[in-house]
This record gives sequence, C-alpha cells and structure tokens, in this order.
Amino acid sequence: MSENLIQASAGTPWSEWQKSAHLACAAWITPEQLCPPGRRLVLVAPHPDDEILMAGGLLSHFQGREQDLILISATDGEGSHPGSEHWSERRLRHQRPLESQHALQQLDLQLRELDWRRLNLKDGALPRDEPFLVNHLSQLLQPGDLLMCPWRLDGHCDHDAVGRACAQAAQARGAELAEVPVWAWHWAQADDPRLPWQRARRIQLSDASLARKRQAIAAHVSQLQADDDRPPVLSAKLLECLLQPFELVFL
Repeated sequence: MSENLIQASAGTPWSEWQKSAHLACAAWITPEQLCPPGRRLVLVAPHPDDEILMAGGLLSHFQGREQDLILISATDGEGSHPGSEHWSERRLRHQRPLESQHALQQLDLQLRELDWRRLNLKDGALPRDEPFLVNHLSQLLQPGDLLMCPWRLDGHCDHDAVGRACAQAAQARGAELAEVPVWAWHWAQADDPRLPWQRARRIQLSDASLARKRQAIAAHVSQLQADDDRPPVLSAKLLECLLQPFELVFL
C-alpha cells in the first residue's frame, strides 16, 4: 500500500469494522498482562502523535512507572503539510514536538522522569535511515523488552521502515515485538486478508484511559485542523477507529 493509495482511499468507517469477524475474534488482554511492572516498554514513533494514536491508552498505565518506559521519536513530523503556506516545515519542526509534550502530559506522565529520545531524522525519508534505526535499537534493547512500533505494512513509508527496523532489532536482541496498525484502519477493509489477524490482540482500555487518550489526541492541533481547502491530516473516520475501548496490536 503506497501513500498515494492511502490518500486516494475514502477511509473505512468504524461501522464497517464493527462487522469484522476477525476483529471480533481477536483475544482481549489487559495492559498489565502485556507489560507488567518491571518490564520495559520501548515505543518507537515515526512522527509526533504516532505514540498516542498507537498506544495512548496503554501509555496512560505508565503513570508512576515512567522508569519502565522509553519513547523514541524518529522525526519531528515536519512533512505533514507539504506545500502549505500556514504550516511550513520550519514551523512544524517546532510545533509538533510541543504537541507531543502536551499530549504526554494529558496522560499524566512525568516528562522529567521519562527516557524520551528525539532522533531528529527527516520526515518522509526513514527508509534510508533503517540501518541507523536497527543499530540504535540493537544497542538499547534488552532481552524481554516489549518493543512497540507501527505495523511494518501500515502503508506509510516511515511507518513501514520503523516496523521493519524494529522487527530486525527485536529478533536480534530477544525482545518481544508488538506491531500496531495506524493507517491500516483507513485503507484496509473489515476482514482484509492482508492484515495478520492470527497475531491480533485487543488491549482493553478503561473509560479513564480512553478519556486520557482522547485528550492527548486533542493536543495535536496541527493534525486536527483543516488547512485552507485541505482536510485535517487525521480524519474523523480514522479517529473513531482509534478511539475505541481497545488498542489493536499484532504480537
């Protein structure tokens, strides 16, 4: 799936996903079962906001155990509005990390206690940086860590590159890989055979966790506003899928 096809897709609404037999069969797990206290979660976000879209609900459970969490922001998200007069790359490079900071605060995480690494790689060019990502992760990971990233076939070049790099590093270091669909909610069909449904699990979110995730997403103002005649980067259809009382992962 290319980014052109993502843009061409009208998006699959939640009303269609509700009919998915594969999704209904995905086993439920709790955040504590997936990542109990003492187990490190290493989360790699290609762009600011991906950590919230993928796992905002799960991250809310790390309040008070920030020492178990490592966040890696690969880019500053400066490429989200190509050609925009309002959102220049320079402005976005400053704005989007601030949005991420605000979003994490909405999850009640103590930023001063977080190991939050900003790699400042170029938005839209992560495929060329895959070897660097593999090397960085291989030095960081420990056996038994949970490494979370976008699904390697999510359909955006940066998401796919991060997914491939994480898969390689996890295998090399004995970490468990958790891949998360983001853009696949947009372009895939309800029982799409391209998704690895046999690996699908639903992380159960409480009402409080879901509410915090919603507040955290709202912090990403640049991605939620229309830009002249362009619609918001994050559509209402996509957000409805990502704001259900679970987060879908492929284990």
